Amino acid sequence: MRSRQATRTLVAVAAAATMVATTSPAFAATSSDTTQFSVTAGSLAFTATAPDVPNLSALTLNGQAQTLNGTMNNFGVDDATGSGAGWNLTVSGDSSAGKSAVFKRYCPNASCGPDSGPAYVAGGATLAANTITLDSAGASFTGLNGTTGTAPTHQCNAGNCFVDAAPASPTKTVSAASGAGMGTWGSTGWSGTSITASTPSTISALPANEVYRVDLLWTLGSGP
Repeated sequence: MRSRQATRTLVAVAAAATMVATTSPAFAATSSDTTQFSVTAGSLAFTATAPDVPNLSALTLNGQAQTLNGTMNNFGVDDATGSGAGWNLTVSGDSSAGKSAVFKRYCPNASCGPDSGPAYVAGGATLAANTITLDSAGASFTGLNGTTGTAPTHQCNAGNCFVDAAPASPTKTVSAASGAGMGTWGSTGWSGTSITASTPSTISALPANEVYRVDLLWTLGSGP
C-alpha cells in the first residue's frame, strides 16, 4: 500500500509538472515597447509683414516748421521659442554701410542731374535725429495662430517714441511680458497720425527727383 501511495504521489507530481509546462508559455508572453520624441526650439521672428514706416507725402515749403502725417503699417511677430521669456521690439536709425540713420538727401534713380544713384548724395543736406515720432495710441495686437498668455503691449501710447533714434539708444516700441506673447501676433488699429515727421522751417529744397530718406532698423529681442 505504501508502495501504491508512493506511486500515486509520483504520478500526481508528474501531472502537476505537466500542467505547469503547458500553461507557462502564456505567462511568459510579454512585450517591451517605448516611444520618444525630441524638442527643438523655434525662432523669434517677424512674419511675412515686418514693421514698415510708410513713405510720407511731399512737402511744400512755406517758411514755417511743418508736420507730415502717416499711418503705420501693420506687422506681425511669431514667438516660437517655447521659452516663455517674453520679447521686445526696438527701432533706431540704421548707420550701417550705405545707409543713413537720419533723413538725408537721396537720389533714387540712376542719375539725378549731377548726382548718381540709387544712393545718398555725398555731403547732401540732412535733418536731425528724432524727427519721426511713433504714436501707438489705439493700436493693439490680435492673436493669429497658437497664441498663449496675454497679448504684447505697445509702448508708445504717449506719442513720445522716436523711430529714427540714435543707433546707440534704440527706442522700445513693443513689450511682451514673461509668459506672454507666445505664438503669432499681428498689430492693428493704427491711426492716421501714428507716424509724424517734424520738419524745420530751415529745411532745404531738393533738386528734381531727389528726396529725403532715412533707414530704420527694427530689432526683436528676448525678454520684456
